[in-house]
Amino acid sequence: GARLPSAGLPVPPSLSPPPPPSPIHPAMLLLLLCLGWAPPGWGWPRGSSRGAAGLPPNATTPISIMGLMPLSQSEEDQKSKIGRGVLPAVQLAMDQIRNESLLNPYFLDLRLYDTECDNAKGLKAFYDAIKYGPNHLMVFGGVCATVTSIIAESLKGWNLVQLSFAATTPELADKKKYPYFFRTVPSDNAVNPAILKLLKYYQWKRVGTLTQDVQRFSEVRNDLTGVLYGEDIEISDTESFSNDPCTSVKKLKGNDVRIILGQFDEEMAVKVFCCAYEEEMYGSKYQWIIPGWYENLWWESWINSSQCLSKNLLAAMEGYIGVDFEPLSSKMLKTISGRTPQQYEKEYNAKRGDGQSSKFHGYAYDGIWVIAKTLQRAMKYLNATNRHQKIEDFNYTNHKLGKIFLDAMNETNFFGVTGQVVFRNGERMGTIKFTQFQGRKEVKVGEYNAVADTLEIINNSIRFQGLEPPKDKTIIQEELRKISLPLYSILSALTILGMIMASAFLFFNIKNRNQKLIKMSSPYMNNLIILGGMLSYASIFLFGLDGSFVSEKTFETLCTVRTWILTVGYTTAFGAMFAKTWRVHAIFKNVKMKKKIIKDQKLLVIVGGMLLIDLCILICWQVVDPLRRTVEKYNMEPDPAGRDISIRPILEHCENTHMTIWLGIVYAYKGLLMLFGCFLAWETRNVSIPALNDSKYIGMSVYNVGIMCIIGAAVSFLTRDQPNVQFCIVALVIIFCSTITLCLVFVPKLITLRTNPDAATQNRRFQFTQNQKKEDSKTSTSVTSVNQASTSRLEGLQSENHRLRMKITELDKDLEEVTMQLQDTPEKTTYIKQNHYQDLNDILSIRNFTDSKDGEKAILKNHLDQNPPAQWGSSDPSRTSKDPIEDINSPEHIQRRLSLQLPILHHAYLPSIGGVDASCASPCVSPSASPRHRHVPPSFRVMVSGL
Repeated sequence: GARLPSAGLPVPPSLSPPPPPSPIHPAMLLLLLCLGWAPPGWGWPRGSSRGAAGLPPNATTPISIMGLMPLSQSEEDQKSKIGRGVLPAVQLAMDQIRNESLLNPYFLDLRLYDTECDNAKGLKAFYDAIKYGPNHLMVFGGVCATVTSIIAESLKGWNLVQLSFAATTPELADKKKYPYFFRTVPSDNAVNPAILKLLKYYQWKRVGTLTQDVQRFSEVRNDLTGVLYGEDIEISDTESFSNDPCTSVKKLKGNDVRIILGQFDEEMAVKVFCCAYEEEMYGSKYQWIIPGWYENLWWESWINSSQCLSKNLLAAMEGYIGVDFEPLSSKMLKTISGRTPQQYEKEYNAKRGDGQSSKFHGYAYDGIWVIAKTLQRAMKYLNATNRHQKIEDFNYTNHKLGKIFLDAMNETNFFGVTGQVVFRNGERMGTIKFTQFQGRKEVKVGEYNAVADTLEIINNSIRFQGLEPPKDKTIIQEELRKISLPLYSILSALTILGMIMASAFLFFNIKNRNQKLIKMSSPYMNNLIILGGMLSYASIFLFGLDGSFVSEKTFETLCTVRTWILTVGYTTAFGAMFAKTWRVHAIFKNVKMKKKIIKDQKLLVIVGGMLLIDLCILICWQVVDPLRRTVEKYNMEPDPAGRDISIRPILEHCENTHMTIWLGIVYAYKGLLMLFGCFLAWETRNVSIPALNDSKYIGMSVYNVGIMCIIGAAVSFLTRDQPNVQFCIVALVIIFCSTITLCLVFVPKLITLRTNPDAATQNRRFQFTQNQKKEDSKTSTSVTSVNQASTSRLEGLQSENHRLRMKITELDKDLEEVTMQLQDTPEKTTYIKQNHYQDLNDILSIRNFTDSKDGEKAILKNHLDQNPPAQWGSSDPSRTSKDPIEDINSPEHIQRRLSLQLPILHHAYLPSIGGVDASCASPCVSPSASPRHRHVPPSFRVMVSGL
């Protein structure tokens, strides 16, 4: 037997351990044992007479139960505290069973034997009870796993059924090895179905395990693996450790484990959470699920063994969920004893007083009731089948009664203080509770009923540190880096304004195509510049359409379309400017002194050739290696909204297998044209001829396009991972280049036509003949003769031209004086006509230089034919009586004055509009055209240049 409990713990008579045997001679003792005699008091409860006094009158036969548990008085022995803590609960159960006469005429007689949680001592206590004690019908107890497993393995040979209230080791669940072992406390493995239910409740499908290298924890981990297998829950990482868990914790983080299922004791738990704090594996993104059987304030006992500060440890522990069996049922229902679990708890606390408490006391209480109900069923079975055999007839060789007890215990099913008591293969189907560490204490947040397989989460009790439960892994949400809608709207609005401006310029160019100012600038080439600009504008709309606006298939189509449109638009606009610049260069850099005529058709052929090369490249590109939609993924970024997700930016590109080669071909071709165009513009930078009215602006446009394209291509390549910046730069480059080019080409013409229309247009009285119009519609005006070697001569001719303009102005003043004299002194008309006729005739001989043979000549001839000079001296008798003022203002006089003034004014402005050709040495009027006209002296000859 065991030593007596401490003096401070009252021991009831029926729970008294047997006294030590009296000294007997060994030979006599052996003889007596052979005869079946045992020393008085061995195995029998002390003070049996006192116990008998409290028994019911008809309860006279004791039923011995062997009690095996640690009962030492050491305060450091936690297992002994369990044994001492359950004794008050056991006494309550036995008293209530006696009072109810449940086993009448029998009563339970529990014999306690101290195992001291030692394998050798426990096994000795068991065999001493077998040898020296009465026939024990059952074994009650078993706290220490090693002692319990050794004894339970030998029970079958003794036909004894053992019921444990505190042995939770999963090893004892092996029915092949321990067929006669039962326990009212759930196994450590019993928490695994509860954990599975919790994982499903929060839809956690990816977990990791962290296990201490101890058999008890390893067995739970292995069983958990089997439970989760086939339940669509992945164990992404399984880590174990012996002493330092930091390496394992770091591996769990590296594998992105967010839900950690831990199996370790209190000492290792402190180290684990210290490592978790260092690795930042706590907070709203992580959830730790660990055993819930730790003592209250367990971390305070082990904080000194770690290198963590208390506040850091508590921060890492905050929110962990503990899983353990429920010590007492929370339901307000009456149990088999007629008391609710809450009433029982009060009685237990009152009975133990200041003695040691144990969380297993409810299971010990229900265990006594299980034994009583098992014996009751066995008695009924014996009474019904064999009236001659009683339960007190049991001995260790009676296999039949042992089997009856085993079957009767398997049929146990009642509601006890720990919940529904029912066994499945000897394992208790109990209630599992969930607690959460909240503010330095554990709070119950739910429970799992193993019998009904249901999980109940207490409303609003569980608190996660984030806005929602943690995710079982880093949720990677792919987010398309798309072009901002406001940015696209702003640039689209600018593009629309640019297209409207280009349309206005096109309308202006077509409407005024017959104006000399527009004709001299090659309107057909200007139309090509406008068309190229509008195509470039249109490409901006396509560059701004990405996956947020169109589907993947449409995006692939746009990749090709926008490349074609931008390439053709660029070549059309730049090619037209290039061709015009080349023509100016070819004319002014020609060293030969001869005429050089370059028609628009030749320029169109140059632009067409450029487009043909572009089409060949684009067609080969499309056929051999077409553009496809590709997605580029970038590093994960935290969610700006603070959600428990990670953002992985993705970006759409238009690429193909040999993108570098194709871009190299296009850039090389365009780059050479651009460099050549810039060279031509530089060579003709000093050309400033009125006839070539836009050559300077075309050169500026070539510079503009070249520089902006180089800058735009470089910046666009560097910002390919920032779609908003890239789109903004590309769009602004296109808008800037197109707008500046169109404005440089057309705004000066528009200003000239509005501010000085007479200098830019022809007088309607002096129109070209129909043959000249047809010829001009086919070819543009070309430079007739420009000699680079005669720069000094050209300057002299320009000076002479200016002098002649001043002479014409003086003649105009003379005409005005003549007109004033005619108005003031009508009587002198005859004298003036006679004396000044020859001067006026000299003035009229200065004519507009043109290739026309009929226009101006017909006007003057008609005027002279109708008013011959010989008639100026005659007088009209019919007009002599009229007023002089009326005679001067008569229609005939007005017509005569106009016929004289208009030709002179026309000749005064002819040099400014290039009306006189340098190829003519004198006005191109035949001397025979009018006998009244004669050649202008050489000093009046005009030399200008024009197209």
